[in-house]
Order: sequence, then C-alpha cells, then structure tokens
Amino acid sequence: MSTNAVTLIANGDLRLAANQRCWPEQQKVERAIIRVIEAEGHQVVRAHEELPEKKHGFIDSQKRGRTVFRQIDPDNPLVIAFAAWQYSHHVLPGLSTHRGPILTVANWSGTWPGLVGMLNMNGCLTKAGVPYSTLWSDDFTDEKFRQGLRTWLETGSVAHDLSHVLPASELDFTDAESELGRRLAGELRRDKAIMGVFDEGCMGMYNAIIPDELLHPVGIFKERLSQSALYYEATRVSEEEAQACFEWLKDRGVRFRFGPDEDEHLTEAQVLQQCRMYIAVLRIADDFGCDLVGIQYQQGLKDLLPASDLAEGLLNNTERPPVYSRDGARELYPGTALPHFNEVDECAGLDALVTHRLWRALGYPPETTLHDLRWGEPYDGDFVWVFEISGAAPPAHFTGGYSGTSSERQPPMYFRLGGGTLKGISKPGEIIWSRVFAEDGRLKADVGRGTVVELPREETERRWRLTTSQWPIMHAVLHGVSRDQMMARHKSNHIQVAYAPDDDAARKALISKVAAFQNMGIETFVCGSHERAAS
Repeated sequence: MSTNAVTLIANGDLRLAANQRCWPEQQKVERAIIRVIEAEGHQVVRAHEELPEKKHGFIDSQKRGRTVFRQIDPDNPLVIAFAAWQYSHHVLPGLSTHRGPILTVANWSGTWPGLVGMLNMNGCLTKAGVPYSTLWSDDFTDEKFRQGLRTWLETGSVAHDLSHVLPASELDFTDAESELGRRLAGELRRDKAIMGVFDEGCMGMYNAIIPDELLHPVGIFKERLSQSALYYEATRVSEEEAQACFEWLKDRGVRFRFGPDEDEHLTEAQVLQQCRMYIAVLRIADDFGCDLVGIQYQQGLKDLLPASDLAEGLLNNTERPPVYSRDGARELYPGTALPHFNEVDECAGLDALVTHRLWRALGYPPETTLHDLRWGEPYDGDFVWVFEISGAAPPAHFTGGYSGTSSERQPPMYFRLGGGTLKGISKPGEIIWSRVFAEDGRLKADVGRGTVVELPREETERRWRLTTSQWPIMHAVLHGVSRDQMMARHKSNHIQVAYAPDDDAARKALISKVAAFQNMGIETFVCGSHERAAS
C-alpha cells in the first residue's frame, strides 16, 4: 500500500451501559493493535475521539458513523478493532463506499465479546459485497498474527487456509441418500411456508435479513409482524394462564434463581410476564398461520417487557407448556415445536425450518437452535468451542432436559426490565451445524458435523465465568475444522445446531440437509469431514 497512515475505528453497541462497561477492554485491545502496526513502520490515526459525556469512545449509532466516515480518506487502509459486541449498521454505510483495504481485528476472548461482534461484521460485509480481510489473536504478539498483519499492510489483503471447505456438488452422495432432502425441498417450494417476523434488523445484523427475492424461490414468505402487537397481545393474557404456564415449568423441574431486587435479580413477576409473551407469540402465530417466528428481541420490546429468552426456548422445544386459543377451544401447535429464530436472524430461521422438517421425517429429535460462536480453548487434545446464546436454547438440548434447566436474570446492562434465561449444559452427542448466508446476491450454506462433549463441571464453570454465566452453554468439537479455519470462513456470529442420535444418523442427516438446500437453489458447502467422528 502506498501510504503509511492507517485509519482505526471502534464500532460499538447502541446501549450506553454496554458501551461504558466494555470500553476499558476496547482501549486495551486498541493499544495492543496500534503497537504492532507502528512496529511495522506505519502510523495509526484514530478516526474519532472518546465522548467524555458518554464515558466511552465507540461509534454508537448510524448517525455517529456517518459523521465519522465523512472525515475518513476513503482510500486509506482501515482497521476495525473489536473487543465487544457491536451494531454493524452503524458503520456499514461508510464501509460500503470505502475504497481502501479493510481489516477486521478481534481479541481472542469470550468476555464481551469482540469475536462475536467481528464475525457479525464479516457476515454483513460479505452480504454487502464489501471486500475485507480478517485477523484475531490472544494478545497480538504471536508471529501468526504479526505475519498476517504484515501481509495486509504490504498487499492490502490476507488469506487463510480454507481447504476444509468443499462444494457439496463435488461429493458423491447417492440418489437414495439424497431422496428425502430433495422431496422435502420440493414440498416446501410447492406448499410454501410463512415466516413470522416481529420487526427486522435486530442489533444491527444486516447479514441476518434475507431479501424477499432470495427467500421466495425457496418457498418461504415473510409475514411482517410488529413487536407492538406482541406487547399488546401479551397484555391480554390472563393472570391464570400465565400462572399455569409458570407452574408447568416448576413441575418439570426448572429452577428459577429469584432475588428481592427487580433491578438486579429475577423475580416471579418478570417470569409471569415472560409466560404471557410465550402465550401471545403462539396466538399471533396461529392467527397468521406462521410455520416459524422470530422476535427482534432488543430495541423497543426491551423497554416494555422482560427479555424474550424464556419464551423463545420454550417455542423451540417439542414438549412445552400447552397454549390454547383465546376462547380455549383448541390447543395451538400441539405436540410440536414452533421453530423460533433468535434475534430475528432470518438465515437461522430458514435453516431451522428445514432442519425441523427433515429431523421429524427422519424420526430424530427435531429441536434446533442457534448459538453464538462465542470463543473456545483446547481441552484434553481437542479444541473445544463455547457455543453460547442468551437463553433461547430448548431444554431438550440440555443434560437432564427441564430438570437440568435453570432460569437466571438477564444482565441489567442489556435488560433493564430483567427476565430469565433458559440455562443448561448441552448434553453429549453428535450434532449437525450449519449457517445460511447471503453472498454475491445469492443464498449459500455451510454444513458440517460436530460432537458435543462433556467437560468436568469445574471447567464448565470456568468457561461460564469467562463468558456469560447466565446463558446456556454447548461444548462443541467440530469435525475436520480447525479454530482458525472456522473463524476465517464463518459468515455470521450465529451457528445453527441440531442433534442426531448417533454417528450413522448424523451422516444421514447431513446428507439429507445438503440435498434439501441444494434442491432449494442454495449453493451448499460441506465444511470438514462428514464421515469421521471427533475424538
């Protein structure tokens, strides 16, 4: 690159408390990155100052991002430093017209988390068609990071090993193995499905919105619903109905971690409101004939109701509290889950619907959910990922089911009105993981295999302390995919998971899913091994 000047920006959250809490860690990360860039003979210019009145230095809105980018030379090399969750749309307008090379950099830490924010930004840039490179490091002193940064500074790009990615069209699956996936894809295109969307664009996740013109050919059509309608419907649910739902959960063994202070602890009143939301979602979904639903989860609704996590996890579970029509005449969605895509991630929603229908046809437990690809470390010879989401995981995924489930208050920095999660430790077993994403104006999908492993309780607790202890956790080993390969390829902060009964069943499920995606017109890739079980 011709210039020695490198521009640095820090994109952040929309929520003031989150930005203030994460700012000290962001400062440490920026200082470390700046030291390495300067050691390579380049000057770093931070494009925006700290905001004394807000006590942080993040870009905290699209409005602020627009102002910052007006002062940036569009031909300068640009580094985006991540140590926290961020709303990608704050800076996407400026990045969309930036001509210089772009590098996203995150610290290898599960705390706030920068890795998750960076993966979301990478997915958004991929969908937007904006070229970028990406790097990550524990402390930015290792030679691999330094070499990658040096290459980017010299050439404007850095490549990673993607040898684990194989186009599914090159795999030799038989017609008999693929028949179920082909058939279900045809049924979906013929009969159509309705995706209920309670407001799009959660937390800046541009990559989580599927344009209608890409969604319609696969047979899925959006019913655009409003969080305002969800709030109103929740107010119509009676005290008796909410209490019955709450008692059902207690009878199944769910442990609620209550405390006396609404501002800091989970309370029974918060849980009853969450039960009302759960009932309201099913009634609205029934009104509109929805086959799956997603709740925006943050802006707007969080100021009216406790967090939606408990409702979301129940929706994703086959066994759940019964809900009846408003007149009490019939049970809604009896004997089945109503697939819910957390944070209204429509890519995960499409995936969840396909998985739900395939797994039911295969006779496998159909519960599915998305997790954040949060962080991970080696353990006993394997790299063990921490998959963790805010509470929307179904209890069927946990060791002990409902009796292995607890509910803890969401952190006040995110949810002023509280609300409980559905927290548990995912049971050991075989999983299929996947991600649908948009690139080059088309839908694509990555599919792979993994094994959920059981770690000693003290190791699980340590990992919870280093991430978010209120949330459900999955210890995952991916087959034939290294840590760095996963980071380099994955186009989202989210990863979709579903269990298969055993090794042979997992292979059959993967082939069926690949066949379904391909026959829906989704360009599909198999990542890692579809044959070999993890150690």
